[in-house]
Amino acid sequence: MTANEQSAPASAPRIDDAIDARIVGEVSRDGRMTLADLSAAAGLSVSAVQARLKRLEARGVITGYRAVVDPEAAGKPLSAFIEITPLDPAQPDNAPELLEHLPEILSCHSIAGDAAYLLFARVESPRRLEGLIRDIRAAASVNTRTTVVLQTFFENRPLVS
Repeated sequence: MTANEQSAPASAPRIDDAIDARIVGEVSRDGRMTLADLSAAAGLSVSAVQARLKRLEARGVITGYRAVVDPEAAGKPLSAFIEITPLDPAQPDNAPELLEHLPEILSCHSIAGDAAYLLFARVESPRRLEGLIRDIRAAASVNTRTTVVLQTFFENRPLVS
């Protein structure tokens, strides 16, 4: 987990106006949208949209662009949420650092409640999920509680509409 993911800076980047919100919403839905299509959607010239995009990127509002890959096509059809709780409450709170080497863990969230963190993982099989859980327990000295996902109806929604 990076420092930016662990805690938000005092002056977190903000979307300034409705036009920036429209631009962010459009690129959230389609990161490959052309500048011409984006300018039509925003009602601005191509150069104005390009300047706003650069400003949004420089200020950290837009942090990157990525392809959304079908998990089954990538050979990772099984997904699970894994809650982790330290075996010893006095142990250092460094589970994210101890687990970041496991590529099947796609996200790690610090949460309120009985568990300390909620992990989201994608694996190729139930056997590999069992191995991943074993790896997590050994690497971070934690108890786990796993919920296997049967079906996902939606995810990766745009943050701005």
